[in-house]
Amino acid sequence: MIALASDTADRIDEAVEASLAALAARAALRAPHLDELVTAARRAASGGKRFRPALTIAAFDAFGGTRDDTPELWPVAAAFELLHTAFVIHDDLIDRDLERRGAPNVGGEFRQRALDRGATAQAAAELGDAAAVLAGDLLLAEAVRLVAMAPTDPDRRDSLLGILDEAVLVSAAGELADVEHAVAERPSPAAQLVATAHDKTAVYSFAAPLAAGAVLAGADDSDRAIAVSAVSSIGLAFQLVDDLIGTFGTRTQAGRAPGADLRARKQTALIAFARASAQQATVDEALERAPTGPVAVRRAQRVLQHSGARDRLVGLVGELLRDARTAASGLPVAPRDLLHALADRVQERIP
Repeated sequence: MIALASDTADRIDEAVEASLAALAARAALRAPHLDELVTAARRAASGGKRFRPALTIAAFDAFGGTRDDTPELWPVAAAFELLHTAFVIHDDLIDRDLERRGAPNVGGEFRQRALDRGATAQAAAELGDAAAVLAGDLLLAEAVRLVAMAPTDPDRRDSLLGILDEAVLVSAAGELADVEHAVAERPSPAAQLVATAHDKTAVYSFAAPLAAGAVLAGADDSDRAIAVSAVSSIGLAFQLVDDLIGTFGTRTQAGRAPGADLRARKQTALIAFARASAQQATVDEALERAPTGPVAVRRAQRVLQHSGARDRLVGLVGELLRDARTAASGLPVAPRDLLHALADRVQERIP
């Protein structure tokens, strides 16, 4: 979503890798099983799009920061990539997923290792779950360490740690709410599901990285608040578009089989809007059958479309992006243009 010059992308990768290499060196001095855990966590952090550190750098540049005078920029940016990887590892555990990007994730890797060594299926599952918890914890701690040890003044460090702390807290609230919605006896209202989507994604993926870049650049407090508010709306819109992609997107867009969210019975604002429509009975019947195969998925997609839920959610996305653009119009040119470009990219993702 953010185009970076190759040298900037390289420096982000170098900062992430330097942190992980230092963690691996410390682990190697302890015990082989800890070294294996850090190696798995290191693999989990490789090959990503690096959107969050890229947003930190882009915000820093947009608010007039000088890279040569701010060596702490790179470890702080890297911290948001490690935070993201930690959340992904924990999220896979919560969802009972054993793969990520077509390969075993941390839990899947340790589970298979235990099976190969003769463990029972239950024992292997317990080891895999423990490894996922601990790998995520290590990366969370490393993200905090990077910010806490960044070579900056105490006031700025306090601001950055506050941003990181808020991101962790809100994301935990969002993840817990997401699970509560999934196991609830009755479907959750759309407003609650929208709030959960915001907490799961908008803060740690959008608001926090942008705020950190603005702080490092010495941005005006008022401008920073406006930018954070605008990018939070963009982040929520991004997650709602992800829900549309998970239901209506192609295999190329979703990176998985079409209608994956329908197969998984995922509770989203889209589903809540459909259930609140005049076609509730038809919607419920179609959703109940959706996991049975591709024909049922296609029928559920048609039913959701006919209910008006898709149009309603697209309308909400448009409203959020308009609000973000309006808020950003009061900013200096460079941060305004950055936020407008992010809003445009989210708009382009709508399936």
